Amino acid sequence: MNIFALLKRTFDTEEKIMITNGEINEDGAEFIINPYDEYAVEEAIKLREQHGGEVTVISVGNEETQKQLRTALAMGADKAVLINIEDDVENSDQVTTAKVLATYLQDQDPDLIIAGNVAIDQASGQVGPRVADLLDIPYVTTITKIEIAENKVTATRDVEGDEEIIETTLPLLVTAQQGLNEPRYPSLPGIMKAKKKPLEELELDDLDLEEEDVEAKTKTIEVYLPPKREAGKVLKGEIADQVKELVHLLHEEAKIV
Repeated sequence: MNIFALLKRTFDTEEKIMITNGEINEDGAEFIINPYDEYAVEEAIKLREQHGGEVTVISVGNEETQKQLRTALAMGADKAVLINIEDDVENSDQVTTAKVLATYLQDQDPDLIIAGNVAIDQASGQVGPRVADLLDIPYVTTITKIEIAENKVTATRDVEGDEEIIETTLPLLVTAQQGLNEPRYPSLPGIMKAKKKPLEELELDDLDLEEEDVEAKTKTIEVYLPPKREAGKVLKGEIADQVKELVHLLHEEAKIV
């Protein structure tokens, strides 16, 4: 089975975000594999262990993304591909990423593509479905379980507190939700092996793409942190008096009623 896992480099979830001149300051920040993409990589490896084949992790980013791809190789992926657009694309968005990924994948004959449900930095959840649409293959989002028997796929997806079971066929793209699996930690032997596994680096020219072909459809005007939360108030006294005070505060101070 030819399996691809889509991976994004994101801020460490414990990282304190700093804003400078309306942009995120990345100086000295720690980066990791997007946690939802870790589920995707883990599931790709598990399915290869069950059905055979090869797992390729692929990312659109910059030179620094090699570190996260090597981590995925240490987890057990067979090879990695980095499409470096840093020098070719001034502004990018989900449309850019999806177009680049789909252009690469269209010649790779994938059986299964697994992406994270969302990226924790922007949380749009667009890239996976957009890639599937460009490749003209079915997709199932937010899966918490997947079973494959020959060409038949049964996927269980999370639907906000309930679940939906969908049957479809390969080739297919799915996006991984929390609960799909427990990603493994790279072992020391895995880390040593990862150094010898192939990591191919490509640019737009290698895909016969120009910057106009992957032009962003959105533009970030400014990034800012939410306002500092003020201290809460504790209402005391009889319940009836508390209700009156609460309504008064919501009306006069919060101005939401």
